[in-house]
Amino acid sequence: MEQYLLYGMYPEILGMKDSEAKIRHLRELASAYLYKDVLQLSNIRNSDKIAKLLKLLAFQSGSLVSLHELGKSLEMSHETVNNYIDLLEKGFIVFRLSGYSRNLRKEITKMNKVYFYDNGIRNVLLDNFNSLEWRQDTGALWENFLISERIKKLA
Repeated sequence: MEQYLLYGMYPEILGMKDSEAKIRHLRELASAYLYKDVLQLSNIRNSDKIAKLLKLLAFQSGSLVSLHELGKSLEMSHETVNNYIDLLEKGFIVFRLSGYSRNLRKEITKMNKVYFYDNGIRNVLLDNFNSLEWRQDTGALWENFLISERIKKLA
């Protein structure tokens, strides 16, 4: 289970035995897929901003995400941050989960949580593959894993 939480569930990763090979493959996957395919196909001028956004989202995985706060941190408008997250959703890198409320008006205005489809991508963005006993984000790893796998199963 720890392997799934640290390296994710990509089929190529599941078949590898060596942790260094898994990390190397995840880095190649992230650089090829995230930074080349998604960013170049979308004609984004500030690719460094979306890379920083991804890292901030990785740190906030499982927490409520404020677009205004992210915008201030990245020195861009919250509309641009929203558009970038939308692009990352279309690329199946992250997904948003809205809050639940019995009051539908409140549910619409609640902040979302952003999760990664794969923990391996999240961990490569953070450059953290430490054992679970040495990590402070173990709860976030579990939450991201359980919710993302449930979303995949429902799809």
